[in-house]
Amino acid sequence: MDLNSARIFASVVQKGSLSAASAQLNIPVATVSRRISELEQSLGVRLLERSTRQLRLTEAGATLFEFVARGVDEFNAGLLALQDRENELRGRLNISLPPNFQPWWKLLSDFQRKYPNVEMNVFFNERQVDLIEDGFDVALRIASVEQQSVIARKLFTYRHKLVATREFIRTVGQPQTPQDLIHFPCVAWGKQDSIIRWRLGNDIVNLNPHIKSNDYAFMRFLAESNNYITELPDSLLKNNNPDNPLIELLPEFPLPRLDLNLIYPSKKQLSRIARVYIDFCVENAAHYLTQTPMEE
Repeated sequence: MDLNSARIFASVVQKGSLSAASAQLNIPVATVSRRISELEQSLGVRLLERSTRQLRLTEAGATLFEFVARGVDEFNAGLLALQDRENELRGRLNISLPPNFQPWWKLLSDFQRKYPNVEMNVFFNERQVDLIEDGFDVALRIASVEQQSVIARKLFTYRHKLVATREFIRTVGQPQTPQDLIHFPCVAWGKQDSIIRWRLGNDIVNLNPHIKSNDYAFMRFLAESNNYITELPDSLLKNNNPDNPLIELLPEFPLPRLDLNLIYPSKKQLSRIARVYIDFCVENAAHYLTQTPMEE
């Protein structure tokens, strides 16, 4: 078996496409395709099922990849150990993030500053991505993870807060119980056809919001206009405007806890860059996510 072809095969699987592997290895797509075909012919088995939209591993391909990827990772780790310089880490990292998760922007900036030879593709997705099919190495996701084929590493647990400005409270008033919210102008996060239910403590409020949006930054803007109550993540409350602060409402009825997870394939399928990135996130997440107390 040609070891270079095996390395190309591992790259195709890790990146999810021939073109992505081509870009990583800096060789033409046609060469990548030809080397995979030659590898299949030499082994006498089909390794990949190809279609116009995606690649899928065959059972034989999955078995081979498990061992080839391990060998490639160990070889790359050996090179790094030989160089004894982490800043020699180079290549491309494809990351999926939830929209408007601003604390992660600073984390990514600091990661790239530490590893300047790592190129990052950062894309924002509301939906739960398929790491292999969508070509992502690591995804950051909020709330539960239902995919059985990935590893979920919990980094942090936090709550959103129900907020309004002092001017809103002075002119409109404030709710005393969760059910009072149906009588106040509210902005809620939601998709176009979604039904809005806020769980506050043990109460569930069926809400008909004045405005529904899938952009928390826009929701904060509306709340700061002194016209609405809304719920916001801690990341948008860290730099509370001292001239027009957002005040937490109904703190005795907290919104549910949310888990922040890193999602990635089996460790056997991780590139060296993805492993370093995951370790960086696990070690530093709390630093970037620690909330600043809100004004009472």
